[in-house]
Amino acid sequence: MSSQPSPELAASADASDASDARRLTEAVTRLRRALRASIRTDYPWETLPMAQVELLQVLAECSPARISELATRQRLANSTVSGLISQMITSGLVTRDVDPGERRAAAVALTDVGREQLAAWTRAHERRLDAALAALDDPDRAAVRAALPALFRLVDHLTPE
Repeated sequence: MSSQPSPELAASADASDASDARRLTEAVTRLRRALRASIRTDYPWETLPMAQVELLQVLAECSPARISELATRQRLANSTVSGLISQMITSGLVTRDVDPGERRAAAVALTDVGREQLAAWTRAHERRLDAALAALDDPDRAAVRAALPALFRLVDHLTPE
């Protein structure tokens, strides 16, 4: 007796996994798009491009960091990150100084303005999500709350080492 599933059962499981992945991709995409659009409607000051927000979030976790480290972490080209950082320097969100550990390299760090902008961005998103969660019925809110630990574990599986 074989312990392998039948080809039909395996195909059904693969289709179910693909369907789950497709539905999760759609839900995450739609959630990000709706949240971003609603924030711009409710808070017109919020004009940070998402790529800059993500760099601010990374720098909030590990600042200072080299451009190459940021590029690797965000899976972007060094030139792309360098261009974004230049824009962010102009906006006063970050600074770029010589890396004390490697004089030939530059290290990027958050400024107080960058920290404040990221905190304001985060608060605006939290207020918007709080309002949306409050509009759900109790079972839906409980389902979202119950899914959070699994979603964080899913992030861990998607995050490169």
